[in-house]
Amino acid sequence: METQTDTNLKDLVRQKYSEIALQDKAENQASCCGAGGCSTEVYNIMTDDYSTMAGYNPEADLGLGCGLPTQFAQIKEGDTVIDLGSGAGNDCFVARNETGPTGRVIGIDFTPAMIEKARKNAASLGLDNVEFVQGDIEHMPIEHETADVVVSNCVLNLVPNKNGVFKEIFRTLKPGGHFSISDVVLSGQLPEALKKDAEMYAGCVSGAIDKHEYLNMIHTNGFTNVTLQKEKKIDIPKDILSRYLSESEIADFQAGKTGITSITVYAEKPKPCCDPSSGCC
Repeated sequence: METQTDTNLKDLVRQKYSEIALQDKAENQASCCGAGGCSTEVYNIMTDDYSTMAGYNPEADLGLGCGLPTQFAQIKEGDTVIDLGSGAGNDCFVARNETGPTGRVIGIDFTPAMIEKARKNAASLGLDNVEFVQGDIEHMPIEHETADVVVSNCVLNLVPNKNGVFKEIFRTLKPGGHFSISDVVLSGQLPEALKKDAEMYAGCVSGAIDKHEYLNMIHTNGFTNVTLQKEKKIDIPKDILSRYLSESEIADFQAGKTGITSITVYAEKPKPCCDPSSGCC
């Protein structure tokens, strides 16, 4: 059951990402994960460069990711791919290049402004096998065993019920299907001021959980062959930290054991041992 805190966090994310949908990439890259104006340094502390990837469309790239999950997702021609938190459609269009015209790509986002922007981008590209659906990735409006591949880029850290999302990924994947997800995880504890601040939640940092807890959640939901495909250390610039911490607290934080990391993780939904109708199981 969703708590009032969870509902408030979702409302915050919806509001912030509705604002981001109306910004261009340059504005988003001046912020932490696109959360809006939290750094004076003109670069994104999370994002990787998509511009050399086949299928890339600049209009769909808002600079909001923390990895390149579609690069590692092993998408094949004819696959059905679901992108969780699809934004303006960036990963969907890269995935469509891999599935080809015989595949299907479904982007899910719960921000109406993002859905509208993504649909306009798809229409401008003339893609009739890429669709965008408004919905909550904790309760996907998708049939069981629909997808061959699920991808997501810097989204689960924004979701209060991450375990619920992994259950939904398992449900919507076909047996033998897999996911590749880029996300932000922690080692150690964030300072309370960062954990409690709403802007830092929408900025993808304070919603992150411990890396081992994150990976264990994947295992406990039945996935196999869990593999870290990429890890990248993330440093929060001092001008961001200074909004939340004193000089001494910043020094302690930077010298401490807390690590913030972007990971890209792969896992598979196992196939049944055999055909249950044969009575061999």
